[in-house]
Amino acid sequence: MKPSPGNESTDLCGKSFTQLDNLKQDKHVYTEEKPFYCSECGKSFTTQTNIEKHQRIHTGAKPYSCSECGKSFNQQDHLQLHERIHAGEKPYCCSECGKSFAVETSLKTHQRIHTGGKPYFCSDCGKSFNRHSNLQLHRRVHTGEKPYYCLECGTSFAAQASLKIHQRIHTGEKPYSCSDCGKSFNRQNYLQQHQRIHTGEKPYCCSQCGKSFNRQNHLQQHQRIHTGEKPHCCSDCGKSFKAQGELRRHQRIHTGEKPYYCSYCERSFRHSNTLQKHKCTKSS
Repeated sequence: MKPSPGNESTDLCGKSFTQLDNLKQDKHVYTEEKPFYCSECGKSFTTQTNIEKHQRIHTGAKPYSCSECGKSFNQQDHLQLHERIHAGEKPYCCSECGKSFAVETSLKTHQRIHTGGKPYFCSDCGKSFNRHSNLQLHRRVHTGEKPYYCLECGTSFAAQASLKIHQRIHTGEKPYSCSDCGKSFNRQNYLQQHQRIHTGEKPYCCSQCGKSFNRQNHLQQHQRIHTGEKPHCCSDCGKSFKAQGELRRHQRIHTGEKPYYCSYCERSFRHSNTLQKHKCTKSS
């Protein structure tokens, strides 16, 4: 194909350009030459446009802003994807369950629920994850990194969600309420555990004797009857116990603590069942 007057043309694909620089950059795509180097990290690119986009990672520049909410982005296509949130556009649909997504990558991540795919592996322990963000959180188990701090008490957490849950201790917030009795909880899993009181559900079953429980930790404690395991040890006398609660009650022997008070005579007791027996003698 003969180039138009005043145009420069490449013999690799036949495309023509009005400027010589554009022709040179287009040729780099085919020759795989990457003459544009980032002075910050050394990464190289085929075109000036691509290096300019990349350098925004280092400069923090986000020139593309959403007219609806003001959120800004470092690339125009990222802004276009974001704008689908406001438009309600979700063109990517899951063939398994019909759920739709605004972004193709979100659909691919979702589909791993159906396929069981876990492409992100931890190099320390080999555990695999279906999301890269989940792998990053998991790595903090090995590094000990806890970047989220509570301003009230200084306790640190590996995940921001864990910090938010913790902060409810200080605020007293209990956003999860039982529809049966109205009791509220600061964690959703606490509500789920509580609701089994009303439903009678006991999903945790002992493989040794068949006894079932409504909480997993209750099953774990029960299984120590069969294994004989007593992991909770008293630092004062060395006596060991199957459950943490048993150890706490035992330690009152050493501390002298008697937290249960009789409302009739103000006598105090180490254990609640001892107080109940005492009250029965007082009322009879």
